[in-house]
Amino acid sequence: MAREPRPARGKVPFRRSLLGRLLFSFVLVATCSVAATTWLAVQTTSGSIQQEQSRYLANDALIYGKLAEYAATHANWDGVAPTVRQLAATTQRRIAVTTQDRRPVADSAPAGSPLPQTQSAALDPLHVDATMVPGATAGDIDPRAVGPFRLFPGERNHLHDLARRSVSCLADYMIAGEIADGPSGRPHIKVVGGDPSDVLDESCGGRRLAAPTATETSALADLNSRLKKCLTTENLPPLELNPDLTWGRTGAMAAQEPTPVPTPNDVRTPRAVPAPAVRDPKSGGITERKTADCVDTARRDQLREFVAPAAYLFVTDPSGATTPGFALSRSNTLRVAGVAGLVLALAAAVTLLLAARLIRPLRALTDAAQRMRDGDDSARVTVATGDEIGRLSAAFNDMSQERQRLAEQRKAMVSDVAHELRTPVSNIRGWLEAVEDGIAEPDDALNSSLLEEALQLQHIIDDLQDLAAADAGTLRVHPEAVRLGDILEQVAAAHRARAASAGVALTVTPGDLGLQADPVRLRQAVGNLVSNAIRHTPPGGSVSLRGYADDDRVVIDITDTGTGIAPDDLPHVFDRFWRAEKSRNRQTGGSGLGLAIVRQLAESHGGTATATSPGRGHGSTFTLRLSGGA
Repeated sequence: MAREPRPARGKVPFRRSLLGRLLFSFVLVATCSVAATTWLAVQTTSGSIQQEQSRYLANDALIYGKLAEYAATHANWDGVAPTVRQLAATTQRRIAVTTQDRRPVADSAPAGSPLPQTQSAALDPLHVDATMVPGATAGDIDPRAVGPFRLFPGERNHLHDLARRSVSCLADYMIAGEIADGPSGRPHIKVVGGDPSDVLDESCGGRRLAAPTATETSALADLNSRLKKCLTTENLPPLELNPDLTWGRTGAMAAQEPTPVPTPNDVRTPRAVPAPAVRDPKSGGITERKTADCVDTARRDQLREFVAPAAYLFVTDPSGATTPGFALSRSNTLRVAGVAGLVLALAAAVTLLLAARLIRPLRALTDAAQRMRDGDDSARVTVATGDEIGRLSAAFNDMSQERQRLAEQRKAMVSDVAHELRTPVSNIRGWLEAVEDGIAEPDDALNSSLLEEALQLQHIIDDLQDLAAADAGTLRVHPEAVRLGDILEQVAAAHRARAASAGVALTVTPGDLGLQADPVRLRQAVGNLVSNAIRHTPPGGSVSLRGYADDDRVVIDITDTGTGIAPDDLPHVFDRFWRAEKSRNRQTGGSGLGLAIVRQLAESHGGTATATSPGRGHGSTFTLRLSGGA
């Protein structure tokens, strides 16, 4: 294939050079940063602007708060128009409320006035804006949305009578208290300092005051019924909410608010701390989260018919602007322009200096890369600094060195593959020619010999296919929950006959562990290690398999008392076609690919494969470390 023509190596035009692009980038960044910082500085130092912004924010909060309160306490938006007009007159803003498909509900502007392109906020009592509603979190239910928990006048009057008696009783104990109403109309007692809950409960009728009313009991029963449906659908343990809408243990009535938040000065029955649902040891906190989600879903379903549907809020100036506009004075504008010009000049000067220093090593890298393209695998650059360019130079040198190593390895691999395939093919050809010439008879012994050579050839081809798939990223594993003991026992059973014929004792300490792994690939990896251990262990020796847990890893050790591995050879045992015995003895050596396949299979499971040995003649240990979690 003809090589594409190389681009000219002459001087790059300034507009396309790194210096030009870097200068342009610095100037652009400096312009933006200077403009932004100076504008912000002027804005923050202007007292009038701060006051104006504060007023706008306060008005926005007032508008949102009033309309959010309306949505939480009304089942629809039918009567919101007077509230909108009153807020518009108070804040001098245009206020519009629309449905989510932008159909007008109420608007302080004349009929037919166009709406802004973007809404200011969403009004949804079931998903409030935490920054606008005190005591709420993002996406939470508005605390003022009580729905069926709202008390009837008779119930409120009765509870107020009880509360007044309790306050009078507390006064006898020198405790000052006052009555405050919650969103549902239920009164509770606030005191200044101390914790008079025992006095209130035991002597001043606190338990009667905390007892749920008929309205609250009915609403809680309906809520628990909705919760039960969700829990049944999600296959979760049954659960009933306490009167204070907590769960985990039953407590006395605290306050019939959907989301009561007691303060240190509230006098009320202690709330049951929300506890998680029954934890599943396998799923951890998933059951707890699903239970909490069901509680939240049940509450939203119950409240949906009692609150106004979600709507959009549009707040603008009478002129139509959504945010206030501010203009800088002439003196401030000139000051900003002067500072910006000075910073730009400094940025340009610094950019030129930095670019000149950057270009020199980059040119050296470019020349080295072009030499590498021309076939010079020994191309290197000098690492003169420790900055990003120095790191890039070091990375280039590493890449060049690795490329040179891979080229040498590729040549050696081609030679090794040819050698490994030549032996069985030559044997098969020789015997077939002998049969054709009448020198040998095609008897059972000859057929067995030819079959053995064909199997060896097939074994080499299969190993090469596995490695090719791993290199191409197509080696797939199908993890499932397996027991380590079963895998090790199966591998041991498959190799016991071979171990016995070799005079090698094969033992297993499986370990009762579970993990997520492809059982076929895991047996292949362990089997390759066991086969390798038996092949290199003399008669009378032993091979042991052991599985155990190490922190969050499952570890498999294959230890033998065989020939061992020299320290200089340990880094190469997982290389392809590598053998400590350079003689390539077919009786003691396999295809030379088994350990390389083991490493690829371990890495495809997110694990590692390592080897250790005290030295020649002292045996060796091969270790697989895999992720646990079954």
